Amino acid sequence: MRRLNREHKQHDRPTDVLSFALPQPDGTLAGDIYLCRFVAAREARTRGVAVREELLRLVVHGTLHVLGYDHPENGGREASEMWRRQERYVSELR
Repeated sequence: MRRLNREHKQHDRPTDVLSFALPQPDGTLAGDIYLCRFVAAREARTRGVAVREELLRLVVHGTLHVLGYDHPENGGREASEMWRRQERYVSELR
């Protein structure tokens, strides 16, 4: 995950999720979403949630990125429209 993050995002550190939108020739959209369970488990401990919930959060997060949603990199991330949408979906899927 660290290598992928370095190669595609220029961040030389492991990350919890990476997503890549893959527009198709027929106009439809596909995507790849990569999760790092180790980083997700660490984040779950920090948040005080189960690893399963954090992995669900990351699948939703990556899917939203594939669909074109984005958030600020640093401050304001958790206040963004994308984050609020993500958390709404996570609460419905738990």
